[in-house]
Amino acid sequence: MRLGINIDHVATLRNARGGNNPDPLRAAIMAKGAGADLITAHLREDRRHIRDADMEKLRAECGLPLNMEMAVTDEMTKIALRIKPHAVCLVPERRQEITTEGGLDVIAHFEKIKTCVGELQNAGIEVALFISPDEAQIDASKKTACKAIELHTGSYADAGAKQPQELNRLRIGADYAALLGIEVHAGHGLTYDNVSPVAAIKPIVELNIGHFLMGEAMFVGMHASVHKMKTIMLDARKKAAA
Repeated sequence: MRLGINIDHVATLRNARGGNNPDPLRAAIMAKGAGADLITAHLREDRRHIRDADMEKLRAECGLPLNMEMAVTDEMTKIALRIKPHAVCLVPERRQEITTEGGLDVIAHFEKIKTCVGELQNAGIEVALFISPDEAQIDASKKTACKAIELHTGSYADAGAKQPQELNRLRIGADYAALLGIEVHAGHGLTYDNVSPVAAIKPIVELNIGHFLMGEAMFVGMHASVHKMKTIMLDARKKAAA
């Protein structure tokens, strides 16, 4: 199971004062040393955290595959085709939101998403769609010919007493996508306390985690933060396979 570290909020902290510190590239290199398998960064249209220059440096210098989160727009598609990250995750984006609040509506925006997927994959960039674990959205994702989906785990993370039901939705969605031959990733709102049940879902092969780990790193350091998450994930996987 792969762990992708989202380093967006290192850039958020940098941008609060301007200048160059803290450096997202340095965070990515430290995450690599702690066992991260890839680096995720969301280049938003308003550039509220990660900037174009960050993406270029991460692609050239971080030493891990770069997963670029982006909205389905002509501008972002052109940037991705120029930078050529290892992978792209297409996400919904609204300027007024604090963070990504839900999954893509692939059904409603099918033609636009399919065209974007085709352009990126024709350039050798792997594409995932960030969606809720709904069968209809998974079916639509399959029809775009995307390589993977990333299941939105925010509803699970915020479910409180209904967390078992949300976890079951993730299991069903992951199993269904795997039957269709789609690679399954997951992420959003995952912490040390809630990641194990998600990591134990067999078809899920990658987790992308950011905000929680960047917050933990302020207290325990980047290496300890990332290493602990990777250990918890792998332990959960081993127990599930036993």
